[in-house]
Amino acid sequence: MNTASYFSGLVVLALLLGGVVLRSRFPKVPIWSIMILSASITLLLGLVGMDEAIQLIDLDVIMLLIGMFALVGMAEHSGLLDFISSYFLSKMRNTRTMLITASLLFGFMSAFFVNDTVALMGPPIAVLIGKSLGGRYEASILILCLSITIGSVMTPIGNPQNILIALQSGMKSPFIEFLTRLAAPTILSLIITPLIITKLYKIPKEDVVVPIDPWETVRSRKEFYLASFGGGVTVAALIVNDILAALGQPHITSRGLIPFVSAAALWIFTDTPREILSRVDFGTILFFLGMFITVEGVWRSQVLSPLFSMMNSGNPAGPMGLLQLTFISLVMSQLISNVPFAKLAIQQLREMGVGGHDVEVWLTLATSSTLAGGITVLGAASNVIVLEVLESRYGQTIPYLRFAKVGLIVTAVSLCIYLPFLLA
Repeated sequence: MNTASYFSGLVVLALLLGGVVLRSRFPKVPIWSIMILSASITLLLGLVGMDEAIQLIDLDVIMLLIGMFALVGMAEHSGLLDFISSYFLSKMRNTRTMLITASLLFGFMSAFFVNDTVALMGPPIAVLIGKSLGGRYEASILILCLSITIGSVMTPIGNPQNILIALQSGMKSPFIEFLTRLAAPTILSLIITPLIITKLYKIPKEDVVVPIDPWETVRSRKEFYLASFGGGVTVAALIVNDILAALGQPHITSRGLIPFVSAAALWIFTDTPREILSRVDFGTILFFLGMFITVEGVWRSQVLSPLFSMMNSGNPAGPMGLLQLTFISLVMSQLISNVPFAKLAIQQLREMGVGGHDVEVWLTLATSSTLAGGITVLGAASNVIVLEVLESRYGQTIPYLRFAKVGLIVTAVSLCIYLPFLLA
């Protein structure tokens, strides 16, 4: 072990962890700025050479993110996301049905529109639900945060760590594998989560009316239909591409090109292309650019090797190996956040010989690292986004410890639901 490299890795890791912890006291500091600073220090300390930094960036991931954010930006700008939400909620007649429907709605939107985007458009609906519950805003906020996290588990485009796993694990048909193995437990968890919160907050089953006209939320009919078409075609293309891959037929190996090309084709037909481009979350893209460099530097320093050594014992694809991976994911995701952890875990697993055929290992990593985000407010970026919007626009929030209390219960129950599907 190179001592200088080891201590350099400790410096970078301390900077990253310290930045994430201090961010709870200085929420205006974006998390991507912490990751970019960590990447800069990684380069300055020589953990990664200046000339090789660009080679570490996975352009497939970057193209997928830009394409998906552009398509979602169009859906948000046109009012499509608001239309979907308001349409379903307008059909609800009692509190129990409303909360279950809201959980399923947020979860499914998170699965196909990326969780951070739903975190941006969900708070107004959470406030509306809280008002209809007689001012129980904490309950509606928790349902929003936890259903976004749980729902994003079941597709490879639901959250950043799933995107990384789908594109870097070598899985032949990630979209099909995620949906066929994880859709059922995700739906069960999305139904049980609001029931748990209803019990904890003693919400009675009462009649409720949510007075919303869905079409009033549509701001541009043209972009509404373009976003519907583009989103549908993109998801269908990803699924068909996976089917072709599973059948051994010619297919697109760089899956990030599919949403990127779809978004590029639609841009020229929109009335406000610059407005839609401004809705691309370039902060997340900068986060990924910095993460590729930072994680490689920390990996080379071997500073986390003792923690990852647990993975080396036994068969990683066996029941005990999957349980170990789940435990490590839950703990490490709280320390360095789930996206950087997923990147490190991918490298470790690949060095152990885990390949694209070891689907259960990759799905366990995706599930456990994602569910870990529901334990605390800082566990997932989507939680922070939700609370920032609620505090700045609506004057609503939820205390850290209360979030953790409910988050632990929901995460524990969800894991009990998912594990039989993963270990089968």
